[in-house]
Amino acid sequence: MELTPNLHAFLWSSPTVNNCNSYLMLSGMKRILIDPGHASCFDHVSRGLARLGLTSGDIDLVMATHAHPDHVEAIQFFDRNRTLFALHERDWRLVKEMLPFLGASLSIGMERFEPDFFLAEGELKVGDATLEIYHTPGHSPGSITIYHSSERALFTGDLVFRGGVGRTDIPGGDPELLKDSIRRISKIEADWFLPGHGEPLSGADEIWANFRQVERAWFGYL
Repeated sequence: MELTPNLHAFLWSSPTVNNCNSYLMLSGMKRILIDPGHASCFDHVSRGLARLGLTSGDIDLVMATHAHPDHVEAIQFFDRNRTLFALHERDWRLVKEMLPFLGASLSIGMERFEPDFFLAEGELKVGDATLEIYHTPGHSPGSITIYHSSERALFTGDLVFRGGVGRTDIPGGDPELLKDSIRRISKIEADWFLPGHGEPLSGADEIWANFRQVERAWFGYL
């Protein structure tokens, strides 16, 4: 799905198979993919890239909003000599701590998963784009939100969705941190709200209303 000429969404809509939405940003000669998804579902991203005349070999940077398998497993299908991979250091630590317990559920070797650099709070310049990285823990210790200022696009991962919030009843989850993080990013002025699961939102008024509805409906249960 083309959102803008330089921003594309590969939305996952299966009601029975868990996987995340993936997003492609085109920035000058650089191509950035956010959250490649489960290994078993990577054909979904491959088909989306093919419609644009691209393959995984054309991606310069893969960014993970967090390190849960349904968001990062498919990094194994990228040539790590060609494509850089980045996530927050806190989630890299979580993965190393949890690996003995994940066993066969994580279909990727640690050597293929190790990031080339860590995402940290502040600006990240990739090609012509300036991205703002926000550390937004709660769903996981190293969850991040990405803001693409020129597209006014907010990539929230599993922090907050259209009408919902990310789980906190999993290792590294923290409901108070989740609420603080959602309140923080709700102040960002965006025209595109692009979550890790579910439908995106467009328009500043719709996005603002979603944040208000989420706080009213969910914060009392966290």
